[in-house]
Amino acid sequence: MQITASTRNPLDTEPELLAIPLTELDPARWRLPARVAALDKQLGGALSAALAQGDFRGKRRETLLLYPHEGSAKRVLLIGLGAESDLDGRALREAAGQAIHAARRARASSPSLVAPSGRRMRAPALCQALAEGAVLGVYRFDRYQNPSNEDGNGAVERLQIHLEKSGDLRSARAGIQRGVTLADSQNLARDLSNEPPNVMTPAKLAQTAEKMAKRVGLKARILEPNELKKHKLGALLAVAQGSHNKPRLIVLEHNAPKATRGKKKPTRHRPTVCLVGKGVCFDSGGLSLKPAASMVKMKHDMSGGAAVIGAMRAVALLKIPLHVVGIVGAVENMPSGHAYRVDDILTSASGKTIEVTNTDAEGRLVLADCLHYAQNQFEPEAIIDLATLTGAASIALGPWAAAVVGNHDRLAEAIVAAGETSGERFWQLPLWDAHRDHMKSKIADVRQTGGRDAGTITAAAFLSHFVADDKPWAHLDIAAVADTALTSPTQARGATGFGVRALLELLGGWKGLKLN
Repeated sequence: MQITASTRNPLDTEPELLAIPLTELDPARWRLPARVAALDKQLGGALSAALAQGDFRGKRRETLLLYPHEGSAKRVLLIGLGAESDLDGRALREAAGQAIHAARRARASSPSLVAPSGRRMRAPALCQALAEGAVLGVYRFDRYQNPSNEDGNGAVERLQIHLEKSGDLRSARAGIQRGVTLADSQNLARDLSNEPPNVMTPAKLAQTAEKMAKRVGLKARILEPNELKKHKLGALLAVAQGSHNKPRLIVLEHNAPKATRGKKKPTRHRPTVCLVGKGVCFDSGGLSLKPAASMVKMKHDMSGGAAVIGAMRAVALLKIPLHVVGIVGAVENMPSGHAYRVDDILTSASGKTIEVTNTDAEGRLVLADCLHYAQNQFEPEAIIDLATLTGAASIALGPWAAAVVGNHDRLAEAIVAAGETSGERFWQLPLWDAHRDHMKSKIADVRQTGGRDAGTITAAAFLSHFVADDKPWAHLDIAAVADTALTSPTQARGATGFGVRALLELLGGWKGLKLN
């Protein structure tokens, strides 16, 4: 879908559907914004007539479809933004998504949208949010449906966003481009997670990431089983050994430093940040086999890895001025005669030994080796990992937020703030010495699980044993938000691609983040 910005009168384009978002109106003394009032006059007073009848008040997500008898617009869709004092990016994304849904139902391939006026958001942020909402709203994962199964809706090929005549088109177009890039990257993460597990194997995930990297200018390296053995990634390999689909370690680099003659390591001029993703392409639970109902949707257990791959695409296209490394441990967790067992003792890449207590807690084993690899190979300023790690995160926060646990409060606070700005909500949970001590084993260095109490925190406490105490690190448990059965104007059923926008918001402001 192409998205453009214009300062022309939207009625000059004779739109099949004209979407007009409005903030909440006072029933006693409502008044249309001057720009909308001018459009209303051209439309023969259709808007004011509907408002006078009380059919629309501008409440959040409220819509009213009108068919004006005058003017060039075939249809006008009024969209409620809620109270003006609460207007934010989330409301704008939803409004744009609602406009796209209405256009699809009306088979209007080129709708127009009037950008709301107001002082709360400037043109770049306003247009970015609208572009994000439109691209996220148009997303459907329907590639495996035959044409006969289509829902009868039409395709939206182009959206034109209309600004006020005094609007800054240059900055608006930059905002649109950023919004499209972020949403397209989030949709890539959705695609990767939505693919069925017989298609999206570890090898296929690596191949897809490598192709994407080539298109956008990232450096890519794929480590296959023999290389994983050389790097002694014993915990990751143990998880993978039950499946005939062999594991991969995906390493993507943006702004990779160039090697200098005579030096063992390349010279770096930018801070390095590592993003680490859990890429369990299917999780049966291994020998600790999941019940049948719990195994449904386990194709989404690689959503953390998908988010890292999507974020790396956006990092490259937006030219983030950092050295950013994306690392994804791609495996399957399957039961077989070769599968790892409860009571096994594993030797991780760090050299620490791990007592296995539940083969269905495989993601933390994969991340343990990936975190060590990131720290050892790239010596980053900070590490952030994303994983669908614990069902306990759903119990703690429901489907409304992801958990943040880490060893550096300032980094965690920056992630929470980035989530609020981007519309992806996080909540910080504590990590105390008591949690770390709880994960020590009586027969190995650490044990894999810590029981039901504080499950999200103890999982992070396990991971903390594989990160240096002085290395800023944050673990994002996205289990509750990685996929959904609920729909919204910007979210179809299935994978969400959660984390992509928040990561880019964080990385974009990295220069102002003081970690020391």
